[in-house]
Amino acid sequence: MFRYIFKKTRSSSLKKENNHKLQGVGQGNVCNVPLSSDLCKNLETIKGILHDSSDVTVHEFNFGHDRRSRGALVFINSLADKNEIQKNILQPLMFGSLLLSNDADMDFNSIESIRKNLVPIADTLIVALLSDLVGNLLAGAVILLIDGSKEALAVRVGKGEPRAVDEPATEAVVRGPREGFIEDVNVNIALIRRKIKVPDLCVEKLVIGEKSKTDVYIIYFKSVAAPELVEEIRRRLNSIKIDAVLESGYIEQFIEDNHWSIFPTISNTEKPDKVVAKMLEGRAAILVDGTPFALVAPMVFIESFQSVEDYYSRLFLASVMRFVRILSYIISALGPAIYVALTVFHQELIPTMLLISIAEGRERVPFPAILEASLMLFVFDILREAGVRLPKPVGQTVGIVGAIVLGEASVQAGLISPIMVIVVSTTAIASFAVPAQTDSGTILRYIYLALAGIAGGFGVIMGLLVTLVHLASLRSFGTPYLWPVAPLNLSGLKDTFIRMPLWTMSKRLYNEKGSDSG
Repeated sequence: MFRYIFKKTRSSSLKKENNHKLQGVGQGNVCNVPLSSDLCKNLETIKGILHDSSDVTVHEFNFGHDRRSRGALVFINSLADKNEIQKNILQPLMFGSLLLSNDADMDFNSIESIRKNLVPIADTLIVALLSDLVGNLLAGAVILLIDGSKEALAVRVGKGEPRAVDEPATEAVVRGPREGFIEDVNVNIALIRRKIKVPDLCVEKLVIGEKSKTDVYIIYFKSVAAPELVEEIRRRLNSIKIDAVLESGYIEQFIEDNHWSIFPTISNTEKPDKVVAKMLEGRAAILVDGTPFALVAPMVFIESFQSVEDYYSRLFLASVMRFVRILSYIISALGPAIYVALTVFHQELIPTMLLISIAEGRERVPFPAILEASLMLFVFDILREAGVRLPKPVGQTVGIVGAIVLGEASVQAGLISPIMVIVVSTTAIASFAVPAQTDSGTILRYIYLALAGIAGGFGVIMGLLVTLVHLASLRSFGTPYLWPVAPLNLSGLKDTFIRMPLWTMSKRLYNEKGSDSG
């Protein structure tokens, strides 16, 4: 009885151990397992690693001048193009090999010989380790296995065409290029190379994600970007330990300098011309496969108010619009707080006629000014989220009709004052003028509003001082966040609050510390 129980327990433990080892191979934990020269053994191992998934095709065939050589193709149906497989792999192997008159000139057991003579595809890779084979298979490659060879050939045969290059919805411009990044990182790199045709452009590839194996690229100009900046970006990327990278936002949160700040220290964009312009200033771009948003580091605060369109139009309009963006950000962050501070604590600063008008509007309102403002801002945020998440036609209707109906009904019911509708509406519109700081503006709006309700103008000023100190303490990959204002750089001020003529801006942000170099 005890012997029977011991045998059962031993058998169960051995089975679990074997399954654990097999899962370890499938997860890439066993990196140095070589391929076998036995085709059947290799196929059984691959099927075990992939758990006999129904979307994995294994096609065995005979080829060679006398049909004595055995081979197999392994690919994932949803990732590989079957027409390309049939045309450029199977036909040359099964029928092209028949045209070879002398077998001595062709070794059908050699992967290298087959790659050179029978596979008319340039994007191929010879692999000898099981982990490399599985990694290429899951990335969409077709695996060619030959009986008698300890190597396999990974052939890149992509399926379908990527999304067409189109104008990015988040960064529309009146004048300038209309093209934007897409989800295919190779197309995105091509868009950058089309704008800069120099060998100085460096592209470094990293693979991040234990399970996703996402391709991440660092792109920079060798003679412009500081080596310390590139090395620091490379170090931070290599230190990322995560199962999957599904969007560049994952990378941004891992490598940013201050994780607890509400201000972004790494910029993101969908426009290739914007990425190239920043790289020409000495920065580096990070492209992630599967997302149209590229990251650029380092970032300074003032660039949030700059637009690529500023450099395509005349300097007068660009300078005026830059002032408009700065003023819009101030209104979006301080508008409701200033209104509450004036109406509750500092009525003497309001002109008499305006004060009487505000008092008449608030005569029927049962709530204090701070609660009234908070409720209105909260309703606005609800409408904004609903408009974004709903389908586009419905979202636009909800945003417009909801704001008008709710605002008008609330005023008629005496729940809010007409002046509050104007303040919140102006704040809402101004918040979209600076997309890069929309998140920080939303959070600051509530913070300043609370301070204004507690201490009036004094609370708002204290909040501004704390914000300024926090901004001055931030750095982005070694670059002061408030550069070129703090530390002061006269050359950098040419493109800060106003835009000087292009021919006067002959110096660039050469390294990550914010110093200039001609």
